[in-house]
Amino acid sequence: MQHSAPPPFVFHPGTQPLLVSIPHMGTYVPPGIAGRLTDEAVRVPDTDWHLDRLYAFAREIGASVLQATHSRYVVDLNRPPDNASLYPGQATTSLCPDMTFDGTPVYRDGHGVSDAEMAERRETWWRPYHEQLRHELDRIRARHGVAMLWDAHSIRSVLPRFFDGKLPDFNIGTANGASCAPGLGPRIHALAQAVPGHTAILNGRYTGGYITRHYGKPEAGIHAVQLEMTQCSYMEEQWPFEYRPAKAEVVQPHLRRMLEAMLAFARAPD
Repeated sequence: MQHSAPPPFVFHPGTQPLLVSIPHMGTYVPPGIAGRLTDEAVRVPDTDWHLDRLYAFAREIGASVLQATHSRYVVDLNRPPDNASLYPGQATTSLCPDMTFDGTPVYRDGHGVSDAEMAERRETWWRPYHEQLRHELDRIRARHGVAMLWDAHSIRSVLPRFFDGKLPDFNIGTANGASCAPGLGPRIHALAQAVPGHTAILNGRYTGGYITRHYGKPEAGIHAVQLEMTQCSYMEEQWPFEYRPAKAEVVQPHLRRMLEAMLAFARAPD
């Protein structure tokens, strides 16, 4: 664990009309919170591991990149500030999760986070990330006339708490078409379907979280797409969650084509 607390996010400014948001890659847990976690939760297993490495090419093509530093167990940056459920009637996680994806307790005492502590965490870590996200989208739109947002995620391919069987490898979410122009989601989906040995779906189990739904406003020139990718496509899904370069090298060119399609759309929208 790091000896000094990192800032709430790391931001790399770009030159093109595309922002890549990676809200679940953070692993830092402040000592006062870490001391309350179970042995399993201390390993922060529900992290979107290695996405900064997988998406390293994003900066090469001129995209801005916004990366979380703190674990989703501290605060989930892809949940609404009022903690409303994103998927009513389905299992999901909260703004300050008290259960792991496997359904085991996050905290040793078995209790969740109080409303007062949740509000404090929201102000300390959630708000700065979203202020930067909002500022950068507004800057991009002011400069280019349009802003493209790619919300990057990954998840274990088999999680019975959330879905049956194995998840498709590329889960593209556009809030059922509401977060971007009509032709963009199918265009990205077609590129995902072209990845050899992998599966893809558009607006399946994951249609987009808070970031996609809240910021994607095509009528205002902001187009948002979420990609939830299976971790087995580029890494080992079990501890110690190692990156697998040979696997990653198969999917990276296709991910790059997807981001390039976002840029092509910005230059010539449907």
